[in-house]
Amino acid sequence: MSYQRPDLRLAPSPTPESQAFWTGGREGNLLISHCRACGHFFHPPGPACWRCRSTDVGPEKVSGRGSVAAFSVDRQPWIPGFEPPYIVAMVEIAEEPGVRLISNVVDVEPADMRIGLEVDVFFEDWTGLSGEEDTRVWIPLFRPVTH
Repeated sequence: MSYQRPDLRLAPSPTPESQAFWTGGREGNLLISHCRACGHFFHPPGPACWRCRSTDVGPEKVSGRGSVAAFSVDRQPWIPGFEPPYIVAMVEIAEEPGVRLISNVVDVEPADMRIGLEVDVFFEDWTGLSGEEDTRVWIPLFRPVTH
């Protein structure tokens, strides 16, 4: 199965805390919030670490590798231009168990999806519906790791 970019994708509206996450893909980097006080990663991004409450937090580059913790195969055409079937997955980053993000897994048949599947990030460059450059984001997507 070869991935084909959809005609439409609902683009996020980055906040000051999430801006780095949505724009890190410009340089090919998956940037996850990291606490400098306790050393843990966390997602979604926020102004403080939920573990130790430190505000000494910021985005840090991670490997982009992870594993599928949960998934759903969507077969309903919910979004025009985004044709099913597609896979929505919870991906746990390799750097820290328990830190997960929601994304799509592509280049895999739905019947071959499984919990624990090793995946690697890549990015799609999208401009928001307004067409303004400041709404440009790089959506992190995942595909199976090829050994």
